[in-house]
Amino acid sequence: MVKIEGDWQLQNAKNKFSEVVNRAISERAQLVTKNGKPAVYVVSAEEYNRMQVVTKKPLKELLLSRPHKDVEIEIERQNDSGREIEL
Repeated sequence: MVKIEGDWQLQNAKNKFSEVVNRAISERAQLVTKNGKPAVYVVSAEEYNRMQVVTKKPLKELLLSRPHKDVEIEIERQNDSGREIEL
């Protein structure tokens, strides 16, 4: 999991892009917000590559390795069959 250290408004991130990159490399991922909402994370190449290795598991293995196997989740599905259309 990526730990977030920075929180940058887009305009500040653009003006201080070198600092954003340096912090992503030396510290942790940097969050850039746009209009007050999270937009993107700037992560180091090392962190990105580490995340890629972790996620390149077969789906079955990834699902079976979930941390809380004992937690049961009930998924409610709508009985909506869609809308009728004329053909």
